[in-house]
Amino acid sequence: MNTQELRKVDKQLTRGLLDIIVLELLRSEAMHGYKIITAIRRNFGAYFGPSTIYPFLSELQEKGYITSQWDTKHDRPRKVYTITSEGKNMLTGIEQSFSTIVSRISRMGMTRLRTISTPNNAMINQVGMK
Repeated sequence: MNTQELRKVDKQLTRGLLDIIVLELLRSEAMHGYKIITAIRRNFGAYFGPSTIYPFLSELQEKGYITSQWDTKHDRPRKVYTITSEGKNMLTGIEQSFSTIVSRISRMGMTRLRTISTPNNAMINQVGMK
């Protein structure tokens, strides 16, 4: 695979894990949409613009996983998102499912699949084929 193909695969994987990523970001602190966008870019190197993130945040809110509140302390009002207890429970369930999937993939022959412990949970750090 060339570099461009790898970047495309990386972005697809990141998009597929967007629920985990956003809920994990919000578990650490409440954030407005632009801060979520920049945190994803900083941590994953993938850019998801407002037209992707805001509908996704609305979907998470409709499901009861996050709430929002307007912050009017700044020049421009902005919507700040916070994870709910239901969102934390969902994140725990997703992480358990993800852990099971990673374990199954490891057993299939991926030898360089490695997890690291974060203060809250184990997250995927590196994936490689043998």
